[in-house]
Amino acid sequence: MSPNHSTLIPDVYGAVLCLLGIIAQIIAGRRLRLPMKANISLAAATAFCFFAIAEGVIPAVSAALPQILVEYWIPAILTLWFLFCISATALLLMFHQAPVFKADRRRFLGASTTAACSVPAAILGAGVINRKDFLINEVDIRFPNLPTDLQGLRLLQISDIHMGPFFSRNDLVRVVDACNGLRADLAFITGDLITTVKDPLDDCIFELSKLKSPTGIWGCMGNHELYAKVQRYTKERAAAFGMDFLRYEGRTLRFGNSKLNLVGVDFENDGTYLRAVDGLIDPQAFNLLLAHTPEVFPTANKKGFQLTLSGHTHGGQINLQLAGANFNIVDLATPYTKGLYWRNNSAIYVNSGLGTIGIPMRIGAPPEITVIRLCNS
Repeated sequence: MSPNHSTLIPDVYGAVLCLLGIIAQIIAGRRLRLPMKANISLAAATAFCFFAIAEGVIPAVSAALPQILVEYWIPAILTLWFLFCISATALLLMFHQAPVFKADRRRFLGASTTAACSVPAAILGAGVINRKDFLINEVDIRFPNLPTDLQGLRLLQISDIHMGPFFSRNDLVRVVDACNGLRADLAFITGDLITTVKDPLDDCIFELSKLKSPTGIWGCMGNHELYAKVQRYTKERAAAFGMDFLRYEGRTLRFGNSKLNLVGVDFENDGTYLRAVDGLIDPQAFNLLLAHTPEVFPTANKKGFQLTLSGHTHGGQINLQLAGANFNIVDLATPYTKGLYWRNNSAIYVNSGLGTIGIPMRIGAPPEITVIRLCNS
């Protein structure tokens, strides 16, 4: 799969999801009494579409279709279908014990099949419909010995916009309008303005430039700027509108007699984080890091950053509550999924983002605008 592909999850997890989805589809087909040949043929066709088109295993097939179908709609529809089949079949198996008498059995099977299909369909449908209902989270973060003139400073953060077919320009206009009513002192954008190189990056930058902040609009690059090879263009285009996307750069911001040292880095995924920031840290200032992936946090803590702002995880995007515990696929990759985390006296806030990736759905991870207020502990 090419690195700028929009599939929600990595290849190995995608293959597992497909396998489980196909098995679930066959089980459900048997429960619905589909003829065996038809049942197997439908499963094989679904698997072919997933691997040949959504995962790009057969480039000739993908090349013959419109790019928007290949990169957005086909992966989204197939992923939704697999999730529906898995959840519906799981419910069906929970109700596999039917009454002995044929008439009662027939009624039981009909009722349980309807319930097993209706519940996941309702949940998935709500996740699609409500995916743009953003929350405004106002968070106080308390630091020991916070410089006096930084106390009460309000930091606005948005992330992971992914403007494209699933998140429109009008959606971003609505977000920016909400942001401008929050009286922020600084505005931060922590990467992933778009998903692929074909997405409307210029429109996204133009709308973001309408953010109101007396001390500037600042950003860092996400993994999708890297994959789309638009990092340099994003920085230059944003600068034309007065926004500064920091690429291993630092800026000293003064508030009265106090200094805030702002550092931004590109997306890093080689496991050795923040190698190029040592000379950018100011021991005499409050050091704030903009880094798209929260995986940098342990290193940021060691290097002396008091606060890190990240995104990338979408808050898990799909969260399932099972036996009182929360599960999402992002937990397999990082312990920093959403919200506030601490290591010693260093904090990270992981914003859940605005857009979606792979499938236009959010469950248990609403889109987020964050306002962080710096406080003295």
